[in-house]
Amino acid sequence: MISLHVTDEISRLRAVVLGTAKSNGPTPKLQDAYDPKSAEHIKAGTYPIEADMVAEMEAVAAIFEKYGVKVYRPEVIEDYNQIFARDIAFVIEDKLIIANILEDRSQEIEALEYMLKEIDPSKIIEFPEHAHIEGGDVMPWGDYIFVGTFKDKDYRKYITARTNMEAVHHLQELFPNKKVVSFSLKKSNFDPRENALHLDCCFQPLGKGKAILHKEGFLIEEEYEWLLNFFGKENCFHITKDEMYHMNSNIFSISPEVVISEKNFTRLNTWLRKEGFTVEEVPYAEIAKQEGLLRCSTMPLIRD
Repeated sequence: MISLHVTDEISRLRAVVLGTAKSNGPTPKLQDAYDPKSAEHIKAGTYPIEADMVAEMEAVAAIFEKYGVKVYRPEVIEDYNQIFARDIAFVIEDKLIIANILEDRSQEIEALEYMLKEIDPSKIIEFPEHAHIEGGDVMPWGDYIFVGTFKDKDYRKYITARTNMEAVHHLQELFPNKKVVSFSLKKSNFDPRENALHLDCCFQPLGKGKAILHKEGFLIEEEYEWLLNFFGKENCFHITKDEMYHMNSNIFSISPEVVISEKNFTRLNTWLRKEGFTVEEVPYAEIAKQEGLLRCSTMPLIRD
């Protein structure tokens, strides 16, 4: 049996689900794109090819192996995008919460059936239909759960709005002992530089009391200021709009000292090393074209 345990973003990783890019299917039609960045690359003819994405994900699998992390991969569904494991479910404490995601992606959780059988069924929770949530918006952090959301009444107009306030309230009911803090994110269906698809596209807590932040990703300045004060200005690395576009905040912690980051994130990786982190660099620029990076393609199951 898998004894789920995740209380933050940085404790030593012991078991994780890593998505797969195998049999990823043809380049989607423009009208089928889920986010503005994928749409941009479909239009430009630069949408990533399967072989490149498979190689990128295998580089991450090799790092997990190096650190002795148990890795689960989804069973491959023919011609289906199964890269972003974080969207479909997430773990808080000893519970696995199955997300309510876009209808077109509902098969993804079925590909993890073999793993779910190893989890106590009473620990698997499904959200009610009206409470929309994706794992990229949810960050457990000790006594807190940070949640990205979109509070506007125009919620349904945005394919990029993935977590609603009903889900935020539901999380609070599920974890009454935690403080659930929500952050309204900037959304755009058309401009990837103006769109924070998930909270992890503009914010990432790290070990050593550090954090990565992109101010313009937040719709309400006071909410951004709250995070800045929570971590302390001197501990925050601010990324530019361009760095946000390339997903610089979407790196992944194996432990409080070790992070996996994209090899082209020069400014960020230099800062991380200066702050005493071990940075395991991988190529992930092709996967980034789908508006997701390292955190998006991993779903931690056990952290010490």
